Amino acid sequence: MTTTPAQLDATKKGERTPEPCIVVIFGASGDLTKRKLLPALYHLDQAGLLPEDFAVVGVARRDLSATFGPDMQDGIMKGGGVDANEAKLKPFLDRVQYFATNFDDDEGFEKLKTYLAGLDEKFKTKGNRLFYLAVAPEFFADIIQRLGKRGMAKPAEGESHWVRVIIEKPFGTDLESARKLNDDVNAVLSEDQIFRIDHYLGKETVQNILVFRFGNGIFEPIWNRNYIDHVEITAAESIGIEGRGPFYEKAGLVRDVLQNHVMEVLSFVAMEPPDSFQANAVRTEKLKVWRSIEGIPVENTVRGQYGPGKVDGQDAIGYRQEERVNPESHTETFGAIKLEIENWRWAGVPFYLRAGKRLGKRVTEVSIVFKQPPTHLFKSNSSDDKIEQNVITMRIQPDEGISLRFGAKVPGPTTNVAQVDMHFSYAEAFGKSSANGYERLLLDAMLGDGTLFAHRDGVEATWALFTPILEAWAKDGNVDFPNYAAGSWGPEASDKLIEADGRSWRKL
Repeated sequence: MTTTPAQLDATKKGERTPEPCIVVIFGASGDLTKRKLLPALYHLDQAGLLPEDFAVVGVARRDLSATFGPDMQDGIMKGGGVDANEAKLKPFLDRVQYFATNFDDDEGFEKLKTYLAGLDEKFKTKGNRLFYLAVAPEFFADIIQRLGKRGMAKPAEGESHWVRVIIEKPFGTDLESARKLNDDVNAVLSEDQIFRIDHYLGKETVQNILVFRFGNGIFEPIWNRNYIDHVEITAAESIGIEGRGPFYEKAGLVRDVLQNHVMEVLSFVAMEPPDSFQANAVRTEKLKVWRSIEGIPVENTVRGQYGPGKVDGQDAIGYRQEERVNPESHTETFGAIKLEIENWRWAGVPFYLRAGKRLGKRVTEVSIVFKQPPTHLFKSNSSDDKIEQNVITMRIQPDEGISLRFGAKVPGPTTNVAQVDMHFSYAEAFGKSSANGYERLLLDAMLGDGTLFAHRDGVEATWALFTPILEAWAKDGNVDFPNYAAGSWGPEASDKLIEADGRSWRKL
């Protein structure tokens, strides 16, 4: 069996095993449940981090009662690297149930309430519920309102069980819609019941940004404007939209990646040390970062859309030729921005962010680029007659790890300097993992720990930054798409954005 992050944490978190509960997944017929959620729950069970009294209920509109169990077993085996003969697999699957109802059916929700109460008796789950909304965003508010209407959103007065709800992104499409969604949800649930999930925060390498910064005395003293020249964050995908034409036509790259994933990573890189690793303390520091960004001028932004090209030596069609995409679409598949954080730690340090589809390779990383020494004693002795800046790079995916680039003397009778890298690899240090990041997030939600989940204030703060950009782009119909070839590193304007400051994107 492969090692999972949950297993690595088992000795430290044994005392944090959740109370008995039922995980109810709305939209269970979708790909997320099979490929991610059930494998993650099974990994937790393997590691002894689930309660003994536990059940999973998939809820969807179609009647899949006969096939749901075998389908989930297939997902656990293929998506979770699990062998069919593992001793815990069958007992786990015996606790996986299915219930069919339409999401707008009040009577169906009443029947679901009765059904779950019966499972409480069968599995001794004590009325505790974790509802997971793996559905399209237009169903979020309706499902939560029906849970409230049928008395499933909160424990009855005098009862001690808990109810929590996980909501998948996107949390709105702009500031106004995000506020309305938050208001609708908060009308039924208290904020401490709501867990807005961003799967990037489940990645070990994202969480390790905080450990790297605050758990090592040699880095925190230099993590500021006195030593750092600039920061680059790249989230590049070599794939296209993979048949998600209707979704991407509505969303675009900013809504899909920049406003959420990349801004979350930015907050971990830039936040001040929290008082503790409790949810409120961490969220407070993240919010301070976002609110210290005093707007992003549209001239500091670049948008792009891929045209035909070659990726990994194979011909790739352009975005406008993708299935169910407007052949004259102005939807962006690439975005780059320059921003500054106006606080004591970061004043004057530019942050360059870029993300895109159909780029040269799949890679997500953070690069901290340090200032040059005050004098270049060895400039004339450098192998390329140039002393490069020191760089700490945190690779989030793939080939997860951390590297430090610095100058070193080349062996020989003369003083020649070359750039070298020190590497740390997660796979080499801890072994390969079949975990998908949802393990930590599901466990934390069952425990009621919101540290790695988005708060409404944070969601609205990031939308306040990106909504003006999206509005400006929408008003500007003079956009020359496509403006980068599939397999390249984005439009030429992205290079000019950073080169205008005398810098360049790191070669990946």
